[in-house]
Amino acid sequence: MSITNGFAQHRFGRRNVLRGMLGGGAVTVGLPLLDRFLNSNGTAFADGKALPACFGTWLWGLGCDPGHWEPKVAGTKYEFGTQMAALQPFRDDTNLFIGLKVYLDSHAAAPHNAGWIGCTTGSPAPPSFASIDTIVADTIGTRTRFKSLEVACDGTKTSVSRKGATANASENSPAALYARVFGPEFKDPNAAEFTPDIGDIMRKSSLSAITEQRQELMKKLGAADRAGVDQYFTSIRELEKQLEIMLERPAPLEACAIPAKGDEAPPGYIIDDATTNNKLFARILAHALACGQTNVINVLFSEPLSNLRRAGSSMTYHMYTHEEAIDTSVGYQIEADRFRRQCFAALADLLGTLKGFKEGPGTLLDRMLIVGFTDVGYAKTHGVDNMPMLTFGKAGGRLKTGYAIDAKGDTVARVGLTVQQALGVRTSTWGTESNTTGRPFAELMNA
Repeated sequence: MSITNGFAQHRFGRRNVLRGMLGGGAVTVGLPLLDRFLNSNGTAFADGKALPACFGTWLWGLGCDPGHWEPKVAGTKYEFGTQMAALQPFRDDTNLFIGLKVYLDSHAAAPHNAGWIGCTTGSPAPPSFASIDTIVADTIGTRTRFKSLEVACDGTKTSVSRKGATANASENSPAALYARVFGPEFKDPNAAEFTPDIGDIMRKSSLSAITEQRQELMKKLGAADRAGVDQYFTSIRELEKQLEIMLERPAPLEACAIPAKGDEAPPGYIIDDATTNNKLFARILAHALACGQTNVINVLFSEPLSNLRRAGSSMTYHMYTHEEAIDTSVGYQIEADRFRRQCFAALADLLGTLKGFKEGPGTLLDRMLIVGFTDVGYAKTHGVDNMPMLTFGKAGGRLKTGYAIDAKGDTVARVGLTVQQALGVRTSTWGTESNTTGRPFAELMNA
C-alpha cells in the first residue's frame, strides 16, 4: 500500500509505521507526579488531593498445608498458622482470607493453573481475560512512566500479568530492572533543576507528524483494517500523552531516592538465590513506587509449578509436595514445609521494605494494596478449595486491615472485586460463571 505524505510516495506498512513512529528505536518515557507539591506532612499534594494508591501482586507456588496456615479463630485478634508465621509482624497490615475456592464448573482442573488463573481473572478457564493488575493499572497506572513493572525471582521470565492470552514478560535480573528504571532516562523528581530532554521533544514532534499520516491512511482502509490500525494507534496516543507530560517538571516526592545497585544472585531455581534477588527487587520496586515511576508492581517469587530447589540437590519443591511422606508427628511434609516457610519469609522481606519508606506520618505500605495468592490450596492433591489469599496495605486509607475472614467456600473473585472497588475501578461485579460475584468484602471498605 502506498500513500502520499506531502513529500514523496512510498510503501507504508504496519512495521514501517512502527519504525516511523519510534525513529528506529524504542521510546521509553517517564511520568512522575506532576505540577503539585506535597503538603507539609508529606501525605498529600498541596491542594489536599491524596497521594495515589498503588497496587501489587505477589505469587508463591504450591499453596499451603491445610490446618497449618489458618488461624485458630477469625476476627481481628488472630495469629497466623505456623507456615505463615513470618508474616506475624505485619498482622495489622494484613487481611487473611480462609475458605475461598475457585469454582471450576465444566472446566478441566488444570493442575497448577486453575487456581492462580481464578485469583487473577475471576475465571477458571485458560487465561483469555485481563488479569486484575492490568484492570487496576487502567485506572491508577495511566499517568506513570511504567504502567506496571513485573519481576520473577526464580530466574524465569514468567508473569501472571496479561491483557488476554499473552503474558507480560518479567525481569529476572535485579540489575536489568535497576538499569531500566534508574538508568539515563530516569528524571529525579527532587532535582534542583529541570531541563526537558531534547530527545523527548524530538520524539513528540515525530509522533505528531505521523499522526497526520495516520489520518490520511485511515481514509484509505476498510472497516476491519481501520479497527486494527486504530487499536495499534491507541498505544501510540498513550505514548504521546506520556511524552507531553515528560516535558513538564515533576513534583518533589519526600520518599524518593535513587537506590544503590546491590549485588544480585545468579537468576535461577536455587531458593537462596531467589530469596536474595527478592530482596533486591523489593528495594528497587519500592524506590520506583516512591519516585512515582509506577503505581503497579507484580512479583513472582516462584512459578506456580515451583521448581525451586536447594543448592546441590536435584529434588525440587514441587517434587517434595508429591513424593515426600507426611511426618505423622507434625502432620505435614518436613522438607516441603521448609520451602513454604522460606517463601513467606521472602514475602515478609517485601512488606518490611515497603513499610520502611516513610511518607509523612505513614509509610509506602499504607499507600499500597498488595494481593498475595498461589496456584493450589493443597499441592499434594492439586485442590483449588481453601485457597490461601491475603491482602496487605490500606490502599491509601480506603481499606481496613488486621482481619482474618472465614469466607466459607465463597469464590476467590470476592477478593478481586474488593480490590478493584477499593482502588477506584468502576465495577459492580467480577468473575465468570459460578465465580461471578457482586459481593465485595464490605466490612473491609472505608466509606
